[in-house]
Amino acid sequence: MGRETNSDTIVRADGVTKTFTDEAGEYSVLRGVSFSIAEGETVALIGVSGAGKTTLLQILGGLDKASSGSIEVGGRDLNRLPATALSHFRSQFIGFVFQFHHLLPDFTAIENICIPGMIRGRAKKQCVPRAEELLNVMGLDRQANHYPAELSGGERQRVALARALFNDPALVLADEPTGNLDGENSRQLLALFKKANKELKQTFLVATHNERLAEGMDRMLYMEDGRVARRS
Repeated sequence: MGRETNSDTIVRADGVTKTFTDEAGEYSVLRGVSFSIAEGETVALIGVSGAGKTTLLQILGGLDKASSGSIEVGGRDLNRLPATALSHFRSQFIGFVFQFHHLLPDFTAIENICIPGMIRGRAKKQCVPRAEELLNVMGLDRQANHYPAELSGGERQRVALARALFNDPALVLADEPTGNLDGENSRQLLALFKKANKELKQTFLVATHNERLAEGMDRMLYMEDGRVARRS
């Protein structure tokens, strides 16, 4: 499965910068970000809109590359990986949960959860047992054959979390995962993060404005003007 590391440190960022260029010139989104995350930790990433949270998650997930600095996930320096290797890394070692669930509407819950395995070349029938296991963890075993339109918003986000966990990734990155959920469904999702962390030993980095969700993590990183301003 996804986790192959000889170190207790899953994420190590050192002086990470990210600069974009548009018609007005260059502007920096990340300005020397440094931090580390240990295997099995749950960490909240907090900051106002524009602080650089989403850009940082995209770089950690191999969706973008840093302009400078070093960023390692599972012992791999992402800035040194060529595009093909980076794509392989992303599919094998990273799980993503977004504000919008991004489920395929013509696939059932269990089929959506199987997608990461099928992308890696496994037959659907080989993926189903793992998907059933995760449906049970999420409390959705009765909804296995329901389509996204037949699920509530909270149920859809739980399916998205199960999909992110399918390959037993080294790291799950969640970007405002409760942004479209009410208070009760947000609490349920936090409980599932903690359950996955405890039972599956899963590491999470969660960008959020939700104070209750952030307080439920092991610790918090506060971003301000493209930097990690403080830790708690």
